[in-house]
Amino acid sequence: MSRHEEDEDERYYVIEEKSGGGFGSFLLGAAIGAGIALLLAPQSGEDTRRDIKRKAGEMTDAAKDVAGDLSDTVVDRYSRAKRTVGTSIDSARQAIDMKKHQASEAIRAGREAAAQARQELEARLAETKAAYQAGADITRSARRTASDQSAARDLESDDPHIG
Repeated sequence: MSRHEEDEDERYYVIEEKSGGGFGSFLLGAAIGAGIALLLAPQSGEDTRRDIKRKAGEMTDAAKDVAGDLSDTVVDRYSRAKRTVGTSIDSARQAIDMKKHQASEAIRAGREAAAQARQELEARLAETKAAYQAGADITRSARRTASDQSAARDLESDDPHIG
């Protein structure tokens, strides 16, 4: 496999920088061109100085316009970025609040289930204790009855008058 074929599988990205200075570049080029034209034009020194002063004023105004446009662009982008970040923060807060609520509900449901399980276990334990106690009472009663019957038989066999 050639190096060229390997590169075809790799992704590559092209980054383009968006420049908002198209109009500003145009004005700068126009100002430079006007300045050169003034210097090369056949005029008197006074006329040339007047034209240079006028063109300098025009270039100053154009620069102020470009600076104002640039400032507006920066302010707009800052405002959009601030809104985007604010929206993202609000979304994150909502997600956190929702997760807190879900966690609280899960904890509450778990506590309820644990309490119900405990009640059921305690009821079963009470039933088991009652059944054990009933069995123990029956066993004691049967032993007493058997013991009483045995004692009565012993008395009957010892007593010469009986029988």
